[in-house]
Parts: sequence; structure tokens; C-alpha cells
Amino acid sequence: MCGIVGAVAQRNVVPILLEGLQRLEYRGYDSAGLVVLHDGLLDRVRSNGRVAELSEKSANTQGLLGIAHTRWATHGVPSERNAHPHMSRNLIGVVHNGIIENYESLRTRLTAEGYEFTSDTDTEVIAHLVHSHYVLGNTLLAATQAALTELVGAYAIGVIASDNADQIICARRGSPLLMGIGIEENFFASDVSALLPVTSRVVYLEEGDVVEVGRLAYQIFAADGNPVDRPVQVSEISNESVSLGNYRHYMQKEIHEQPQAIADTLESVCNSKSIVPGIFGAEAAASFESIDSILILACGTSHHAGLVARYWLEEIAGIQCTVEIASEYRYRTSVPNPKALVIVLSQSGETADTLAALNHAKALGHTHTLAICNVPESALIRLSQLRFLTRAGPEIGVASTKAFTTQLVALFLLTLVLAKQRGRLTPEQEQQHLHALRHLPAATQKVLDLEPQIAKIAEHFADKQHALFLGRGLHYPIALEGALKLKEISYIHAEAYPAGELKHGPLALVDKDMPVISVAPNDVLLEKLKSNLQEVRARGGELYVFADADTHIRETDGVHILQMPEHAGYLSPILHTIPLQLLSYYVALQKGTDVDKPRNLAKSVTVE
Repeated sequence: MCGIVGAVAQRNVVPILLEGLQRLEYRGYDSAGLVVLHDGLLDRVRSNGRVAELSEKSANTQGLLGIAHTRWATHGVPSERNAHPHMSRNLIGVVHNGIIENYESLRTRLTAEGYEFTSDTDTEVIAHLVHSHYVLGNTLLAATQAALTELVGAYAIGVIASDNADQIICARRGSPLLMGIGIEENFFASDVSALLPVTSRVVYLEEGDVVEVGRLAYQIFAADGNPVDRPVQVSEISNESVSLGNYRHYMQKEIHEQPQAIADTLESVCNSKSIVPGIFGAEAAASFESIDSILILACGTSHHAGLVARYWLEEIAGIQCTVEIASEYRYRTSVPNPKALVIVLSQSGETADTLAALNHAKALGHTHTLAICNVPESALIRLSQLRFLTRAGPEIGVASTKAFTTQLVALFLLTLVLAKQRGRLTPEQEQQHLHALRHLPAATQKVLDLEPQIAKIAEHFADKQHALFLGRGLHYPIALEGALKLKEISYIHAEAYPAGELKHGPLALVDKDMPVISVAPNDVLLEKLKSNLQEVRARGGELYVFADADTHIRETDGVHILQMPEHAGYLSPILHTIPLQLLSYYVALQKGTDVDKPRNLAKSVTVE
């Protein structure tokens, strides 16, 4: 959840560290800090708050080697004393992303050995552990490797020493980390976006890697301690793609990037005359022939994408589908089916709960696995048999938008592949679906053109504290996603229900102060939904209906209609997602919240 960055160069690295932290702030933003080596001393600056405050405090700080951190609090409240980097006796400095599960026993032991703890964090034990091995005469590399053998949990770390002017040690296990390769300077970071201003040449570290980073060279050691080579790759992410441009917030920018993100994700099929299994990997055709069911594992927004896919997979492809919350799956006794295809969904590919769920499924005997992910070098991609890369591009706003809609596109493509392979898709139907997919980016842009109308609707929510979202069938998960977005960034308490469940409890909440937002596509459940909406009006509820053009729901007193441009059939959930994203965005503006960095949340959830 936290973000770390480090640099060793012939120039002052403080601006590099600060800009890197700014770009990593989506990973955590309750405190920040850096430490640089200057004149043989570790010069540490920390701030309780955003990176901008750290920048002001470190205006006169400089050094040729340093490490930095932006925090999402786990152990210890957000405060300057708990902010990283943590130090041991002014000799060792450490930054850390992850959680050390055995920190309490280590802390007790180290306290008995005379080490003084000045924070409430789990990270401080790493600094003291490295120190305890370093003062025995070990190199910084050997001392760090020895300390890592004593840790239980997940980590990506950077370590420096005050008497080592040209070396940083970094390591990863369970948390993402990569190196940036420059000209007579080298770097490391949690995310490539942090390094784009200084290099596009990166090395993605594998699980258990430890790296000795110098200004002129670096050496990677695998988990077994032996030297190993990892390929240098040129990142395809441009510096411009992670800049805000003319938009007010990253979330707004990323909502508007959806037509292009969808088009890019569909690139492999848009010019094809048919859909083939190979888009999911070379082994996909054989693997899909062997399966008899689907198990989808995901968290948060990705879980909602899985819930939509369940409708598609069962109705179109005729294959049984179960969707589980990844953070719950491995903590219950389940009945594994080796013939099931396990699909894992994640924007980052580093979501700790989803990775753990995938490993648990594999341990239970599941061999058919597919990762749908936005990051090609991620752990989830490497651990899966099959893979499909969504082409959403960098997503900086904490509330996911374009990653969700591109996941839905990928899942619909999978549905068509499986339907075709199972003899449930005629050539005519295949061409109809391909035509609808090719039209999807244009249809998405038409929905975005409704932005001014949605901004006006959002004004009605300025004084609201609660909201209820309704949907039916395919669109119930979209109602769930709409409620999640609203509470994530506006802090309005929002719930979502299948509209048919209103009379089974939620109707008790409905009054003039409880806005009810309904997704109303023109499908087979429309007439049922209209009856549910009447139940709301009869109780004085204020309705906001996102309706297809031909649903014939009239705007009256207490019933506000947003008319969608067209009905997209099976792809309707993708289009109906976008006005709910925009509604949440503009309500958050009305509330004055921090849209891109909502309280208590972070983008890449790399801890349990």
C-alpha cells in the first residue's frame, strides 16, 4: 500500500525522490519522509501529511544517495514519529512497503538487546535487525540478507548505511519492486511511474530478489542467494500518460480516457473476422476444452466485474460460474474442482488478497488459471497459466474507473470465446457481438457527453448523508459499483440492492432525505423495475433514474431522469457504469472531498 523510491547518482537526488513520491502518492498519503546521505551522515526529513509538506520541509536537503517513502498506515497512527524512513542508531536507514507479521516477537528480542524503539511501526524492527548484523562486520548486503531470513510477512525495502556512500540494498517478497537503470545512476521504486522522469529502462524484480544497487553497476541475487540476471525492459508507459493534463483530477481524466482504453483493449479483435481462444494465451484453446465451470476471485471493484461476468458466462456461454471475494476464499473450506477455470482480476496485479487466493486455488489442485490484469509485469500475470492484458494504461485515481470497464470488456471477450467453443454462438451472433464491441468506444463517448447533465444532478446530493442504489439482473453489480464509488470519494453512506429486494427490508430506509439511484436499461426486467420504482415514490423517496432512451420512464416531481443515448444489449453494464462514475465525481466536488486521494484508502492494496 505504501510507496518507496530510492536513487544513487552524481547529482542531488532529493528532487528525484520527491517527484517519485508525488507519483506514488496514490499508494498512501498519510505521511511521507526521506533520508539522504550527506557528508557521512544520514539526514532525515519526515512529515505528517502529504508529499507537498515534505517538499517544503526538505527544501535545503541534498545528497547523492537516498531513499524515500509515502505511507498508508498499518501499524501506528499517521504521525511524524511513525513516518518512514526508520533508522537504527544513525547508522542504518530503511523504507518498507508491506507488513511484518512477526514484528512483535522481534521487537521484544531487540529491545532486550538494547535497541530503542521510537515508533509504533513494524518497519522499525527491520532497521534494528540490519544494524545488529551490520555491526558484526558483515557487508550491508550480507547484513540485509541475514535480517530478511528472520522476517515473516511481506516486504519491499530499501536500506542505506551512513558509512556506505555509494550503495543501496533493496529487496522484495510479496510486495512489488523494480529497478530503474540510468547513465551512471540507478534507482528503485514500487511503480514504474515514479521513475519515468529519469529513465524508462527498468528491471522487474522477482519474488525473493535482493539487489546491491551502486551508481555504476548493480547485482541481483535470487532468493537462494545466488547471483541472477533479470532482463532490462523499456517501459511503454509514457511520462505524459501519468500527468494530469488539463483535467481537474486524475479520476476525471481516467473517466474520459475510457473510450480509448476500451478501444486499446479491443485492439486484438477489432480487425478480426472472428474471436479465437489465443487472445488469452497459447494454451487457452486446450485449457478451455478441459473446463466445466468458472471460479472468479477478486476484490472490490474487480469483484463487481466478476459479478457481471457471471450473468454473461451462464447465459451466453452456458457454463456454471461462481464469484468469490478473494480475501474470504482462502479462509473457508471449499470443495475444489480441478476442471474449473480460476479467473483472477486485478488492476495492479499485486493485490495481496487476490494473489493469496490464486496461490490457494493452485494448492487445492486448480491448474487452469487466467489472470485479467492491467500491468504486464505484475505478479498475478507471472503466476497464471493464461493471461489477458487490459490496456487501460496507468490508473492514478484511487477509485477505479477505466480499469473496471476494460475488465468487463475482457470478460465479455472470454464469454464469447467459451460460447463459441461450446457450440453456443452462431456465426451470425458472433458478428453481431463483434460489431457491438467495435461500436463500444463511440457509444462510451456519447455517454461522456452527458457530463454537464450529471453535474447538475449531483447538486441535489450536496446535503445528503445516505443513498440507495438499485439494479436488476446484469445491472445489479453496476448498482453495487455505483454505491462503492459514491462512498469511496464523497463519504456518503451508500448501499446497493437488487430492486426486487426493496420490500424485503431496504424500503424501511426510504424517505425524502434518502436519494434512490436506479439503473434502468431497456431489458426484460424493465417492467418489474418500474414497479419497484413506484414503491419508492409511494414512500416519498426522491428518484434518480439512469434510463435507456426507449424505456418511457417520465420525469415528474421527485423523479429525475438521465436519458442514456442508446441501449447496448449485453454491453449495457459498461455504458451504465460511466454516468455513475461521473455522478460520484461531481458529488465529491459538491462535498469538497479529496477526489483522487480519499481518506483511509490507497490504490494498490498490497497488504491483507
